Amino acid sequence: MKVLVPVKRVIDYNVKVRVKADGTGVDLANVKMSMNPFDEIAVEEAIRLKEAGKATEIVAVSIGVKQAQETLRTALAMGADRAILVVAADDVHTDIEPLAVAKILAAIVKEEEPGIVLAGKQAIDNDLGATGQMLAALMGCSQATNANTVDVDGDSAVVTREVDGGLQTIKVKLPTIITTDLRLNEPRYASLPNIMKAKKKPLDEKTAADYGVDVSPRLEIVKTDEPAARSAGEMVGSVDELVAKLKEKGIV
Repeated sequence: MKVLVPVKRVIDYNVKVRVKADGTGVDLANVKMSMNPFDEIAVEEAIRLKEAGKATEIVAVSIGVKQAQETLRTALAMGADRAILVVAADDVHTDIEPLAVAKILAAIVKEEEPGIVLAGKQAIDNDLGATGQMLAALMGCSQATNANTVDVDGDSAVVTREVDGGLQTIKVKLPTIITTDLRLNEPRYASLPNIMKAKKKPLDEKTAADYGVDVSPRLEIVKTDEPAARSAGEMVGSVDELVAKLKEKGIV
């Protein structure tokens, strides 16, 4: 069984994000970029399926700018077998919208015919969390979102999902789309020998036009603002004073 893993290049989660002075977006100048953490989890899960003998090949895919090659090389160093880069933008500030990404992925899925598409449930840059569901709709196949555990058994997969108030276990027929949650696993670090080997693994480069997909934005970002600064706390001398303050502010 082949496993397809979409990965996205985003600002590293350890970096403090800065908004441009004119409010037109996030400042990416001299900012460290890395693989979306949820996608790292998806790559790790695909590798574990291969190690368990339930997958035979792992294909990593990235859709965006040419610099996403670095992200794909990271996936290859972790254990993916080959990669596909779809160059859909020239400007690093251009974020390809979920519908366009899903359409391109649908075309790749049609070519590659994977048994499972393992994707992160969302990207930490826009937090839309829609690509997996859109891809399942376009493919007309089953889906399991927010996966906490994944167990492949023959032509189906048993997935435990994180839902409001607990866990839900479902069984889906292959081929399927599975989106990963944070508690599914802990991604491994790529070893130096594997990083060197990754440079020789195949990485095909395509364009959105090769798949006949229009990636023109349908949404317009009007303004980007930093979160409001947290206001200073107030010291109180007793529980009665605390309750009075809370009532004054309409909290209780």
